[in-house]
Amino acid sequence: MAMFGNLSDRLVEALGNLRAKGKLTAADIDGTVREIRRALLEADVALPVVKEFATHVRERALGDEVNRALNPAQQVVKIVNEELVRILGGEETRQLTFAKRPPTVIMLVGLQGAGKTTLAGKLSKWLVGQKHSPMLVAADLQRPNAVTQLQIVADQAGVPVFAPEPGNGVGDPVRVARESMRIAEEKQHDVVIIDTAGRLGVDEELMRQARLIKEATNPDEILFTIDSMIGQDAVATAQAFNDGVGFSGVVLTKLDGDARGGAALSVAQTTGKPILFASTGERLEDFEVFHPDRMASRILNMGDVLSLIEQAQQAFDEEEARKTAEKIAQDKFTLNDFLSQMQQIRKAGNFKKMIGMLPGMDRQMKDQLENFDESSLVHIEAIIQSMTPLERDNPKVLNGSRRARIARGSGRQVSEVNELIKRFEASAKMMKTMARGAMPGVPGMGPMGAGAPARGGAKKGKKAAKGKKFSGNPAKRGLPPAPKEKPAGAAFGAAKPSSDGPTPEELEKLQKFLGR
Repeated sequence: MAMFGNLSDRLVEALGNLRAKGKLTAADIDGTVREIRRALLEADVALPVVKEFATHVRERALGDEVNRALNPAQQVVKIVNEELVRILGGEETRQLTFAKRPPTVIMLVGLQGAGKTTLAGKLSKWLVGQKHSPMLVAADLQRPNAVTQLQIVADQAGVPVFAPEPGNGVGDPVRVARESMRIAEEKQHDVVIIDTAGRLGVDEELMRQARLIKEATNPDEILFTIDSMIGQDAVATAQAFNDGVGFSGVVLTKLDGDARGGAALSVAQTTGKPILFASTGERLEDFEVFHPDRMASRILNMGDVLSLIEQAQQAFDEEEARKTAEKIAQDKFTLNDFLSQMQQIRKAGNFKKMIGMLPGMDRQMKDQLENFDESSLVHIEAIIQSMTPLERDNPKVLNGSRRARIARGSGRQVSEVNELIKRFEASAKMMKTMARGAMPGVPGMGPMGAGAPARGGAKKGKKAAKGKKFSGNPAKRGLPPAPKEKPAGAAFGAAKPSSDGPTPEELEKLQKFLGR
């Protein structure tokens, strides 16, 4: 995540300095803790949280659990990870509390600009995916066009909205909230999400209005929406809302921003309230349940394989995956199947974010990932769709003239057609080796975990170098020369497995998802 980019780099660097040492001294521990403290302060984490975190890490690192460990450095990493989990809310992932008798009422509170209205749409779309029937309520009647914005967001999410008042300073939000309870029961909506007004700063009028809506609706959850980019101010704002209205959980918005991320590491510890959800992008789909342990793993660059699998499962069709697995086993994997996988990757949405969850992504790999142009996936689709059914089923018939025709039809270069065929053949071979525990490749991207060339690869490379430098096909020679640019996906380096890689549980789920 961009939010934790600098913090993650600093923590990984501080802990990496310990790996080269077989035995750790008190000076080693103190130096590492000092670097960790400095990194947290620069990330805008609240000072009391930083002090407590550093104290716990130092005491545990100087204790017997490190001194008696076979790998002291690895034990310190484990301690830092556990302390990160603790300040983020603990091992348990807090779930929404639903009413025994519907509708469940969820009230959103927070400052203006924190993203409450967009959050209402994201939360409602997520609830629809959980087989619920939510209704949005436009109780923010102060901010200009807040009601209109909620109606647009509701339409995008495919859920109804109760908006009897035009807003823009007109109407009684308490009456609207109270009336929405009756409408929800009549229409049989099992969840009601109330979007309340915010202010540019904490004031008594804001608190009074929120308290009146709370009394009128008796919500099951009051979610405090906080902008992750406001840093130290997040703590004071959260405490003010907790004292003035009270809330049961926190939602972090704009977690994809490039700020320092101190709010995420401070709010749960200082308020004692759990973080339930995180908003990670602009689209309604960029919304996820907050898992403290997984977030800690991301911060320490240990990946988040479980979240990656969950997001992939939502995007990929299980029946199609089963059929593809059968074709791979029977050596019948074709370019049509390859195209289907490409289309499912595009359907998955934020592809960069998903790949970024792989463990062991260092700064160079992250930069390459950030520079990757997802439009190259469109180019690959265009090339395959320019082929005939015969050519898709049997790429071996693709001679020079056919490849030249395909390049013209797709508006690409012959070199790109050649590169695609190579990547298709490499992907097909790699998929056969998955049973040996290799990470899967991504269509058009090459293998994602093969740091070294395959056996015999060097020899093949030498033989290839002795081949023809120019094509003997007249049609191919007649095309303009290919630009000197990296082919689609070539920006990626191989994702080097981290020493803190997937756990046995994560590997088991990954293998199950791959259909092994």
